[in-house]
Amino acid sequence: MTRWPRIILLLVLTVLLLAGRATGPAVVEAQKAVPAMTARPFEPSEQLFYEAEFTRSLLRKLDVADFKLSAARTPTVDPPKTSPEAADPPPYFLTFSADISSKGFFTRLFNLKFRERIESVVEPVTFTVQKNTGLDEQGKRVRATEMTFDQSKGKMYWTQRDPNNTASEPRTIITDFSGQQLQDVLSAIYFIRTHKLEVGKSFDIFIGNGGRIYRVPINVIEKKRMKTVLGKVHVVRVDPDLFGPDKLIDDEKGQFQLWLTDDSRHVPVSVRVKTAYGTFDISLKRAVYNPEG
Repeated sequence: MTRWPRIILLLVLTVLLLAGRATGPAVVEAQKAVPAMTARPFEPSEQLFYEAEFTRSLLRKLDVADFKLSAARTPTVDPPKTSPEAADPPPYFLTFSADISSKGFFTRLFNLKFRERIESVVEPVTFTVQKNTGLDEQGKRVRATEMTFDQSKGKMYWTQRDPNNTASEPRTIITDFSGQQLQDVLSAIYFIRTHKLEVGKSFDIFIGNGGRIYRVPINVIEKKRMKTVLGKVHVVRVDPDLFGPDKLIDDEKGQFQLWLTDDSRHVPVSVRVKTAYGTFDISLKRAVYNPEG
């Protein structure tokens, strides 16, 4: 993979890095489950549309990518109970999806189009990810990934395959973890939105990605007013600690800043990703809510 597509994929954290490198097994202690929240800001459904711009030296705010984040409730199909004492399944799962595609400057300069499509399925009571699927298209190169999480066994199963080469063996990694609450790179965005964000406070998220599990500190930095597509609103800035040795992005020096509305919805309105290659600014352009489901 060329370096530019990999840097662009930082936008998936909203995008956290989707195409992280697979390594050997890891054992970590995951977050403990938390009680269900009664009024999550993105339920029953929500769509957020963003545009990403790139700046470096004389190159100023060049369009490089569009992406859409979606949240929805997916009704469950009741499986047969294994015993009379077995817990009832939840009435629905939370399904999050992201679609990111290159455009403008990036496509013209490097003659390479890319597209990322990701879907996460989350259990709504504990807000624990159950499954993640992704499709990474970069020119003719295509990779499909799948992660499943078995909470009862404390196992995460990660598989990557080439849909264009069905004869090739898929890459598979099984990772051990303890505890109940894990996120992936997409569900982590929504998990942050469910927290009470107080300046000076921090909390950890455990994220499964590329066959490993990472502890990601989330630091709440400041509040201010910001001009956005939603108007001039109060926002709160959080900095996920992503860059550095043994972190989610272990070979880049940089900073990730996420701005969310300082209200009950905590809508992500702006992201700034600083890297050695330049700065990416991601701005919300449109939001669609469906309070009736």
